[in-house]
Amino acid sequence: MNTKLLASLLILLVTASLSQNNFQKGYEYCAHKKQNSTNIFLPGDMGPNSPRHSYDVLDYKLNLDIRSCFISPYPRNFTGSVIITFRIDSVLNSINLYAVNTSLLISGVGLSGVSFTHTNNTLTVNLNRSYNPGEVTQVRVDYQHQNVSDGAFYVSGGFVFTDCEPEGARKWFPCWDRPYDKATFELTAKVSANVKLGSNGKLMDSTLTGDSLYYHWKSRDPIATYLVVMSAKVNYNLDIVYWRPPDTFPDSVQMRFYYNAGENPVPIENIIGNMTTYYSLRFGTHAFEKNGFATLNSQFSWGGMENQTLTSLCPGCWSENLVSHEYAHQWFGDMITCGTWGDIWLNEGFATYCEALWYENTGGYTAYKNDIINDANTYFSGNTGFPIYRPEWINNTPPVGTLFNTAMTYCKPAAVLHMLRYTMGDSAFFRAIKSYATDTANFKYKSAVTDDFAASISQSYGSDLGWFVDEWYKQANHPVYQNYYQFIDIGGGNWAVGFQARQIQTNTPFHRMPVVLKITFTSGPDTSIRVDNNSNNQVWWWTFNRTPSAFAFDPNNDIVLKQGTTTSGLVGIAVNQNEIPGKFALKQNYPNPFNPVTKIKFDVPARSEVELKIYDAAGRLVSTIFSGVCEAGKYTADFDASNIASGIYYYELRAVNEATGGIFKDVKKMVVLK
Repeated sequence: MNTKLLASLLILLVTASLSQNNFQKGYEYCAHKKQNSTNIFLPGDMGPNSPRHSYDVLDYKLNLDIRSCFISPYPRNFTGSVIITFRIDSVLNSINLYAVNTSLLISGVGLSGVSFTHTNNTLTVNLNRSYNPGEVTQVRVDYQHQNVSDGAFYVSGGFVFTDCEPEGARKWFPCWDRPYDKATFELTAKVSANVKLGSNGKLMDSTLTGDSLYYHWKSRDPIATYLVVMSAKVNYNLDIVYWRPPDTFPDSVQMRFYYNAGENPVPIENIIGNMTTYYSLRFGTHAFEKNGFATLNSQFSWGGMENQTLTSLCPGCWSENLVSHEYAHQWFGDMITCGTWGDIWLNEGFATYCEALWYENTGGYTAYKNDIINDANTYFSGNTGFPIYRPEWINNTPPVGTLFNTAMTYCKPAAVLHMLRYTMGDSAFFRAIKSYATDTANFKYKSAVTDDFAASISQSYGSDLGWFVDEWYKQANHPVYQNYYQFIDIGGGNWAVGFQARQIQTNTPFHRMPVVLKITFTSGPDTSIRVDNNSNNQVWWWTFNRTPSAFAFDPNNDIVLKQGTTTSGLVGIAVNQNEIPGKFALKQNYPNPFNPVTKIKFDVPARSEVELKIYDAAGRLVSTIFSGVCEAGKYTADFDASNIASGIYYYELRAVNEATGGIFKDVKKMVVLK
């Protein structure tokens, strides 16, 4: 057999085997790829919620000669320079840049840079004078990339590409390599004449000089260093399609598809316009001057990487699920970038949620909800017992297997976004997310942290949603319910229906949530009631003139991250009817003082209407623990004071004997001490 033909067949077989895997979801591709990154991590120097350093990078201008990388024996070394424009934040006479020693050899500095040291993966550039806050200047760094395999700059067989997340850009150009400091970007790259090279932003020109081709790409929009990319190959296939924004007719946006021989990107090319329109309507018009996708080779064997305006895909991976995930990052991750790695859920949780939204767009709400349930189940099976938001990652980037944990970084935050939609309601939710994504003053083309997101959605909603963000993003685990409902025939064809919402988990605090309850009757329509479950052991009673037959808690399973039971029982109290007391009595609570739970015991000698209530020292009602009919017995009620302050409180028992009409009332004092 012809050796060239055999080599081509082997390439096709490898590509096919790589694209055929057990993954069905985009987040699975994405997580697997990023969990297997080989990038090195260095401590940062940021403070919580306010990441800063001594200067703000405004622009990177790279000039690289990578021509020899496309010619056998395909070396990994190249020469380059970068001009960094930056604004000074505090008085300084030098700047630090990330530059990995084993990858980059610094040969000189210029412009405002006069000398340098390069040790411990840090390049210190000494400036020609002291600069004051607000001044803008530039340094030029000349360097060589060494002939090493470093997990960020890849070379093989006529293919050259970069892959940077989370901190790999520092391996192929000196930079401030943290996600919050975004800057515009410009690249001029010298390649051999038979190479197509894609990068960020817009292709300004490509100039052929002899047997060399000079590509000039420029990103007008700020970009995080981990999203900077080159994807280049000898004889790369390139298709270009156009998307026309509905609000800027007749302008159009170029969508570039780079792909390998034997691949078929046409199905994705056919849907990318509809996907762009859908995401634009949901989150604001597509923000960049071009976009695109590039399949790579076996060195990028899994998943995708959402480089700004040019997403990398594994060979043959023209999967609609993968594309819907990675493309959503152009809004969440690229246009708005996580301010710290502790906020990575703002990237991956949103992209995973957008997979479900794309299902909703193409297959209806049931398809969306099935996908959300899949996300919830993935979380349940892989829960690490840690919260989604990780402030300890602000200064110390964790291993990639932890940073990109499938259950915690992708699936749980996507399921939480669904519960936020349920909590707010569809119109308010999508209005808030669009407001967040289109906020040019604070977030668009910038970065955000978790508290920024909480403030933004609260402002749009008109009510503080910090409680939701705190319990679902900053607390670990999930609620476990042990709920009770009760039906009581109160005569005259009327029925009382009681419900007690009770959470029993010990590995996370009480989670406030709106709760939908459905009551089914022997005749007539069902009744659905929505209540705000804002304290543990909360009790509600309703009266109906029909006979109830069934009770359902969260009948549509909108609180997808929950476990537990809802069963028939005495609402609000435990009862011992083996011993019938001789008279009414209200006992002193125990323990007292207490934090956070105490037990209140009382005796009921005969069937009675009973109310047990808690008041503060000013006589204001704090909570109704129980209200309903009690048969004769000794009762115990738990009171949880997790959501109230320390202080003196009073609990009151009021009982009316149904047979005699006699009234019993007693009040006792208790102390919450935190």
